[in-house]
Amino acid sequence: MKTIKVMFAVAIMALMFASCGKKEKILVLYYSQTGNTKAVAEEFANRLGADIEEITAIVPYDGDFQATIERCKEEMALDSLPDINCLKHNINEYDVIFIGYPVWFGTYAPPIASFLKDNNLSGKKIVPFCTFGSGGLESSKKDLVDAQPDAWILPAYGVRAARMDFMPQEVETFLIANGFIKGKYLYPVTFSYPHPVSDADIALYDAAVKGYPMLNARPVEVGFRSNNGDLEYVYTAVDEPRMPAPDDGDKKPDLPPAGKVKVYVKIIPGVDTSFTRVVR
Repeated sequence: MKTIKVMFAVAIMALMFASCGKKEKILVLYYSQTGNTKAVAEEFANRLGADIEEITAIVPYDGDFQATIERCKEEMALDSLPDINCLKHNINEYDVIFIGYPVWFGTYAPPIASFLKDNNLSGKKIVPFCTFGSGGLESSKKDLVDAQPDAWILPAYGVRAARMDFMPQEVETFLIANGFIKGKYLYPVTFSYPHPVSDADIALYDAAVKGYPMLNARPVEVGFRSNNGDLEYVYTAVDEPRMPAPDDGDKKPDLPPAGKVKVYVKIIPGVDTSFTRVVR
């Protein structure tokens, strides 16, 4: 009897080690309208050697920006989601699923909401990634957690459409930091304690957000850190309502309520100074 117990224990341990050594099968799923999210998805798939597939709506969002906004508003008012085409890949065969999307109205685009509603991802590792105009990484990840509470939601990656040139290197760094590929990675230091903004801080902030019309926030505090020679700032800013355009008459601008936001700004010496994301 003792011999049988020992043999059983050894068998269990062997299974455990075999499971630990098993290579996880990865699928990259994405929805893309302008091509930015597709580019990020392909970068992930190429670096991981993963399978990849696009999520598509049966009735495409193929209009211009304003047409897409109006359609989304109508769908939200009706509490409806678009029907999507069936996937060619069987998601049950995958251990890790990267899910990519553009951020619309502060969360993932409706075709992703349809996918999450139609599929149970319980027990799977999910890596969200997104593209956006100003932000939505954190809010969309929270919504994904709410939609799939039994999935294992891992750290997320996001990139502004205006910073796509930096995406390939950022994707590589993200994959190294989270253990998907091998490479050297220096963990970032924490931000300094925030202090009231100086004139120089305000000038830097203004330069970073210049030309972006959807952000109208006044900086009040800032913290900073240095990583590999790059400087990164996090501003606490107060949303201020935009004035209506001269031809809008009494029409009020369609904006979220005022409040404090976090605006992240990165300086790559000799290359770029821009804000990387806004957290509302």
